[in-house]
Amino acid sequence: MSDARARERARLITALLGPDGPELTCEECFEQLDRYVDLALAKAEPDRAVPGMREHLVGCPACRDDFDSLLEFVGGGGVPPASS
Repeated sequence: MSDARARERARLITALLGPDGPELTCEECFEQLDRYVDLALAKAEPDRAVPGMREHLVGCPACRDDFDSLLEFVGGGGVPPASS
């Protein structure tokens, strides 16, 4: 199996199983999104302040789109969550 295929397989398995730690619901994500973006732009440890947000954004395309749009709107230009 090629390296690229193995990485894609691992990514898909991780996406199916979900994160090891806490993860927000879509409703919780929406409630905390402004705060998370503000903290990310200020480089003020958003993942520590809003545990589970990064994991949720990695696994939820709808919330990730909201995050990307808000980040672009306020001028952040792309502080993407790291994938697991």
